[in-house]
Amino acid sequence: MKERLYLSPPHMGGSELALVSQAFASNYIAPLGPMVDAFEKAFAETVDRPYALAVNSGTAAMHLALRSLGVGPGDEVFASTLTFIGSVSPIVFQGARPVFIDADIETWNMDPDLLEKALESAYRQDRLPKAVVPTDLYGQCADMDRIGAVCRRFGVPVIADSAEALGATYKNSPAGAGSFAAVYSFNGNKIITSSGGGMLVSANRDFIEQARCLSQQARDPVPHYEHSKIGYNYRMSNIVAAIGLAQLGCLKSRVARKREIYAYYQRALGDLPGIGFMPEAPYGQSNRWLTVITVEPGVFGAGREDIRLALESENIESRPVWKPMHMQPVFRKSAAPATVGSPGIQARQVGGWVSEILFERGLCLPSGTAMTLREMDRVIAIVRDVHRGHIKKEA
Repeated sequence: MKERLYLSPPHMGGSELALVSQAFASNYIAPLGPMVDAFEKAFAETVDRPYALAVNSGTAAMHLALRSLGVGPGDEVFASTLTFIGSVSPIVFQGARPVFIDADIETWNMDPDLLEKALESAYRQDRLPKAVVPTDLYGQCADMDRIGAVCRRFGVPVIADSAEALGATYKNSPAGAGSFAAVYSFNGNKIITSSGGGMLVSANRDFIEQARCLSQQARDPVPHYEHSKIGYNYRMSNIVAAIGLAQLGCLKSRVARKREIYAYYQRALGDLPGIGFMPEAPYGQSNRWLTVITVEPGVFGAGREDIRLALESENIESRPVWKPMHMQPVFRKSAAPATVGSPGIQARQVGGWVSEILFERGLCLPSGTAMTLREMDRVIAIVRDVHRGHIKKEA
């Protein structure tokens, strides 16, 4: 069996062990510590926000953001349907209901026109959402100027899910710019990783400090342990922060390498009939976290799943585009209350056909920044073989 080729494995930069050793030497092994402080400061500077909070996952960061905004039972939150569930599950944690907004075909991100129509309808019905959560899909920023403008018109805050987009830019500003707050992830498959972890950033100090309190079990500022509200154990450990801080220093080179990988795939596969690539929006630069192709079966001669299975047979991991949230079993329409563990969580959707087509046809190719040309050529050869096999069958 050939060596396993993963979709987006961790890639260490070289200084992680030194910073972890510093953390061990300082005896700050428990959550919080100097590395957490340094990571928050460096990250805030990287994304051009004054305040940052390091936590143990991107999902935790989103949960804290929604809780700090006062999202609760009976509320609605508008969110991208083409996303990972960690972007929207915190809506359910708070007892609120998601409303899923479709993507546009030009960027694959939340469609600003559909969002505007949904907000106008909600305003007429006196049921405006408590927040809007657009996802920066596969490292490409959503059109935050247009999204932000319509949300400001109705007084609805935007929480950018930039978990996949660190290092990307929107009109020369870092991913997440223009939102009230933004969420990032350092999961093992992200462009930089601390093995796990996330970050919440904002220009609103009170918002971040409230989230910080909640992330530390909401302990009141008295000598003994006293709690006036329920919080969470969402803190990032000093060891994890040391890894993240070291990885942050590699960000620019990681983005450059991701874009090189995309360009290599595009040159090698772009001539195949029925093969397309995720477009890059004219307003920014994607970090190309994952290279994503689309497969039109009637033209290519085989479908997305045929390619995926062919790759898997050669021990190569690939993955379909995110299955839209409005298609997920947990969000099937039912009368069940919006609680975790219910058989179905009632959720409305606006549009849906774009994200459904992208799910049906989209495939993420191995895009790890440590990939060699030989490894990329393995992937390319298999994709071309699938097409070549179809031509032979026709002959």
